[in-house]
This record gives sequence, structure tokens and C-alpha cells, in this order.
Amino acid sequence: MPLQNRVQPDGSIVAVPERGTMLGNRGGKFHRPDRTLGKRRWASRHWIACELRYKNMHHEPMGEGYTSLFFLDEVTALAAGHRPCFFCRRLEAKAFLGARKVPEFDDELHGQRLAQHEASVAGLPDGAMIEHEAHAYAVKGSRLLRWSHSRYGLAISKASLKKARLLTPPLVTAILAGGYQPRWHTSATSGDWA
Repeated sequence: MPLQNRVQPDGSIVAVPERGTMLGNRGGKFHRPDRTLGKRRWASRHWIACELRYKNMHHEPMGEGYTSLFFLDEVTALAAGHRPCFFCRRLEAKAFLGARKVPEFDDELHGQRLAQHEASVAGLPDGAMIEHEAHAYAVKGSRLLRWSHSRYGLAISKASLKKARLLTPPLVTAILAGGYQPRWHTSATSGDWA
């Protein structure tokens, strides 16, 4: 039975078999001794997205150190309010944050994680995610790619929607608009929309 540590674009954490291509954490350990989650969904405001494998390091997903979380890709992690890790993804973390200081950035981002946001779909950059008819979609060019735990699929036209609930926090959306290129799952470039 899979652990409840797979993150959806809205930040919720579920138990599904698919693990994804990236892992991360939310600032430490917040699971219980029986490797289940209680009401807590983070240990601190420092939510990061990491390499799935890094220098042959290994740890238990819900072990002593921290609660490991898994994402389909970085686009998903960013939508859920995570940022690149400075330990295993230093270059990406520097490119993502620029001159911003981590504590202040994480504090501002945390407030946005907990709020609801609406956006004009036409102005959203590649990599931003929205919710439409109870499904998450990622902006990729002129298309919106429907998200699932295993892949992207069912592309619809970006122009077909005027406004939608923005899943990616506005602070992160602005970084994407500024040119940051997140990692996509291979299915985002292998469909008929590529």
C-alpha cells in the first residue's frame, strides 16, 4: 500500500502508487510513528523540491529525518508551493530566487499557499497551473495540459478559458513569467501538443 506522500498541484497530499520524477519536503518531519499523516501538512515554511536521486544518498520516505514527498515533476512542485532545494539543486535554486533571501521568500510564499487566487488565463506563463472543472491543467504554449499523477494529457486550448483558479502561487507565477524554466514530465513534450 502506498504511503500518503504524493503531492497534487493544489498542495494536497494523497496515497497513490505513482511516485513521480522529483521528491521534496516541507521543512522536516510531520508524519506520525506509524508512517501516516495526522492533521499537520508541514513542519516549517521551507518547502523544497529536490532531485529524486542525489549522489547515491538514500533515506526512508517516512523515516526519522523528514517526511519525503513526491511530485510528478517540478511544475507540480511549484504549483504546490515548493521551491528548488539549495542542497541538491543549487544552480536551479539560485536561478529561481535571484537576489531574494530564503526566509523572507518562504514567509511570503507561505501566505500565498494558504490563499485562493484567480487569474486571467491568457497572461499566464508556461509552467503555471490552474484548476478548471475540478482538474489541474498546466500552461504549455497555447495549450493547457491536463495533469494526473502519472502524466499530462488531454490538451485544451489556452484561449478557451478567460479566468480560472490559479494553483501556482502568484510569487512563483511571476518567477516563471520572468523566464525560469521548470522541469516537465516527459509526457508534456511527447503528446500531439508538443
